[in-house]
Amino acid sequence: MDQGAAPPVFSATAEIDGDHLQVVVAGEVDMSTADTMRQTALRERAARVTLDLRAVTFFDSAAIHAVVQLARQFPGTLTVLPSRQVRRVLEIAGLGEQPWLRPV
Repeated sequence: MDQGAAPPVFSATAEIDGDHLQVVVAGEVDMSTADTMRQTALRERAARVTLDLRAVTFFDSAAIHAVVQLARQFPGTLTVLPSRQVRRVLEIAGLGEQPWLRPV
């Protein structure tokens, strides 16, 4: 392990516009950051949620679980904008045809 390397960058920001919440996530979403992503999406009350994952570079099973939880909490009103990496992971997990998942 390179001890001089910078830690992985992660950010999750939320912006509300009326009843629509947009959560923009960047960096690595893993077991140490997936719950922060989910909590950011739950911080504001909203009827519709867009989870923008286009700047995500790593996505693991904890991240998948967090997205599935959000899909259950926002049935029919969640939209996920994936990066290529996120889409590939979701496809491998059998979630590539979910109505909340948009094309890359």
